[in-house]
Amino acid sequence: MNSKSGRSALVAAALAGLAAAGVSAAQADQTVQCYGVAKAGQNDCASKTGVHGCAGEAKVDHDKGDFKTMPKGACEKMGGTPDA
Repeated sequence: MNSKSGRSALVAAALAGLAAAGVSAAQADQTVQCYGVAKAGQNDCASKTGVHGCAGEAKVDHDKGDFKTMPKGACEKMGGTPDA
């Protein structure tokens, strides 16, 4: 491979990485912390009510203090409450 085609491949890879990062940021803007839908042991972070301090420590299904991160709109459809 000559240096010109190698450089082109490197530039293409860098641009693809930047595009993927932009998509991830856009997806993050379209998610909410949805309270009341997490199953026991499947919460994403600490309890809002202080019952526990870490992800995966929910003891009961659908605790109003535990959340799962999910796409906007899906939260209400599942009966949860999105964090405003």
